[in-house]
Amino acid sequence: MPYMLLMMEPPGQRRTRTEAEGREVYARMQRFAEELQARGQLLAVESLASQASAVRVQVRDGQAQVLDGPFAEAKEMVGGFFLIDCPTRAEAVAIARQCPAAEWCTVEVRGVGPCYEDA
Repeated sequence: MPYMLLMMEPPGQRRTRTEAEGREVYARMQRFAEELQARGQLLAVESLASQASAVRVQVRDGQAQVLDGPFAEAKEMVGGFFLIDCPTRAEAVAIARQCPAAEWCTVEVRGVGPCYEDA
């Protein structure tokens, strides 16, 4: 079953790191991805740019609204994700616990599913 591990981090956290610290954090995440790949559990992975350059789009009653970032009200941002394949939620949580990012942000574990509730 696919699970998404979302890296939820404070918006300004990246600016607090030196370049060397940032490169080390990124290298740790790459090694974690390589381990998942070697076990055949990694479906996709990406680090996302800061929300400072993000855009939010919504269409209501046929009218599109586009909001440019940064979003001052944001308490956290999605810094990246791992899409993994494992048989149970418990195993997905165990993988999230092993993720280096759990040391500096929150790793949200969510199953992949349809956009409706099963009855």
